[in-house]
Amino acid sequence: MITNRLQTLAVMAALFVGLSGCTEAPDEAEAEVAAAADAPAEAMPESEEATVEAGAVLDPEQAAREELLGVPGIDAEAADALIAGRPYDDMVVVDQVLADHLDQAEREIAYAILWKPLDLNTATGDEILLIPGMDERMRHEFEEYRPYTEIQQFRDEIGKYVDTEEVARLERYVMISVN
Repeated sequence: MITNRLQTLAVMAALFVGLSGCTEAPDEAEAEVAAAADAPAEAMPESEEATVEAGAVLDPEQAAREELLGVPGIDAEAADALIAGRPYDDMVVVDQVLADHLDQAEREIAYAILWKPLDLNTATGDEILLIPGMDERMRHEFEEYRPYTEIQQFRDEIGKYVDTEEVARLERYVMISVN
């Protein structure tokens, strides 16, 4: 009888501990998601295909209208304009479409989520400068190390100028075409 009670108490304690982990406050859960998105470059995947998946950016070429409406600053009119403008060769054209609906600061906020990955080997300086937080010095560094043959080369070269968190953030915006 005592053994049954102890077993029952043990099961109840295990359930309590397990369920208490499921009652995280929304702020804590959001902080965990943000921390995962800011993972350092060492934790980033090696392949270009995996990099695009890990980047978790919304491609303006592929995004559904409902997804576009979830991007800060994108209203129904801007979403419809983006959809009507497809296909896009690059972010410069996306930027031209959105310039009719959002100011520069609003577009920079939107581009933290909405982005067509640029090819490190062929992107123009103007396209590189559309990356949120990009400046002329870093644009030059992106171009200086061409041609890129693998994403690790990008990490190594750009990592000379910024910390691993920033390399990981920048990596969300780029890809390397395999010809």
